[in-house]
Amino acid sequence: MAFAQLQLAAPLARAVAEMGYETMTPIQAQAIPVVLQGRDVMGAAQTGTGKTAAFALPLMQRMLKHENASTSPARHPVRALVLLPTRELAVQVAEQVELYGKYTNLRSAVVFGGMDMKPQTLELKKGVEVLVATPGRLLDHIEAKNCVLNQVEYVVLDEADRMLDIGFLPDLQRILSYLPKQRITLLFSATFSPEIKRLASSYLQDPVTIEVARSNAAASTVEQHFYSVEGDDKRHALHQVLKDRGLKQAFVFVNSKLGCARLARSLEHEGLKTTALHGDKSQDERLKALEAFKSGVVDLLVCTDVAARGLDIKDVPAVFNFDIPFHAEDYVHRIGRTGRAGAAGLAVTFVAKSDQRLVTDIEKLLRTKIELEAIEFEENLPDIRKQGHINDGRRLYREDGSDQRRPEDFARGPRSEPRRSRPAPQDPFFEKPYEPSLPPEAAPSWEAAAARPGVRTISSNIKTKRKVAALFQAA
Repeated sequence: MAFAQLQLAAPLARAVAEMGYETMTPIQAQAIPVVLQGRDVMGAAQTGTGKTAAFALPLMQRMLKHENASTSPARHPVRALVLLPTRELAVQVAEQVELYGKYTNLRSAVVFGGMDMKPQTLELKKGVEVLVATPGRLLDHIEAKNCVLNQVEYVVLDEADRMLDIGFLPDLQRILSYLPKQRITLLFSATFSPEIKRLASSYLQDPVTIEVARSNAAASTVEQHFYSVEGDDKRHALHQVLKDRGLKQAFVFVNSKLGCARLARSLEHEGLKTTALHGDKSQDERLKALEAFKSGVVDLLVCTDVAARGLDIKDVPAVFNFDIPFHAEDYVHRIGRTGRAGAAGLAVTFVAKSDQRLVTDIEKLLRTKIELEAIEFEENLPDIRKQGHINDGRRLYREDGSDQRRPEDFARGPRSEPRRSRPAPQDPFFEKPYEPSLPPEAAPSWEAAAARPGVRTISSNIKTKRKVAALFQAA
């Protein structure tokens, strides 16, 4: 179905045409007509399927009746609220909304945590029709009376499953309690889990269910490989695949924030332009990391699942699962970041012997047998095994990432092999053979005497107290 068939208002149609939109994606083709009718929607779709346009365009079409050029904030109350789990996703959705509405008088703003509230407050005070927000920061503004939500007509819960995973359910319940009962609510999730169904039954009214892809469906354009690799060989394998495939950029997924930081530092030291993206990064650091990757300054983006959820970076040629995800569904989410819009993609997973159970879970989800492949290493690659321990116990980098080695450290070379510690002396008694105990009647007389209970006496170190007579007076 083509966008021209929607008969959008001229300002929206012009913006869509300039963005190169011609044919709608499955989620757009099914959701947009339903939202234009004013129905609630519960949709299941993966990230990168065009969900933003699926809800933003019909909502903005319906809100054009409130469009006005007044400078008064009172004439621009919040009418559409879009809630998202992460700061990065909120920024991306806000950018899309701004592009869609650039030829209208509808105002939009985005609020998220990790940054000063003052600039966001100034935007809210001017009045906005479309407010994109993360739950925590929105509650901050509500409590500070920076925004009023009593005229909201449309609510979008995007990536609702991830919001529940992060623990935003109490925040969502509080926010929804501030909104008018009569409204249109749109909920989008990667899967229809029992928790999502309960959330939908509580806040959606007779929703239209739209499911455009199974939660275990991987794009057919993604080439998947599973390599049997152990320990430090994972980094060696990463170098090898990058070289063999001629890859310029890739996502590298790990399971922990600490592992993310360590791997990024190691790969950077091995000559790869790398940056890390995890929950402990400040908002400014996260934005700089994303911009560096998008602009090509950085080749590898090492990230965790939560930090990368909702990132909409186009044309990512490859995804590496340095660590296999604990949940099979996250495997599909990870590899879904490559091979988008019909483009070819590569998904490489490194499998250790201890990962067999996780591989089995992925096999069950994908309903296919996974064959582990061996990888051949070239001799001219970086000596990863040695580099994994070249520090000799020393930290090469300070907390800020700067090199703390001195020039003489390079000339001196690695430290000598550490001396092996001497074995602790062992009492010869413990090397004697076992000797059974004697029966009681054969025990020596001194042992028998020691075994008899004696009269307990007071230690000579304890001084006895003198008895003192006490005089009592009769009452």
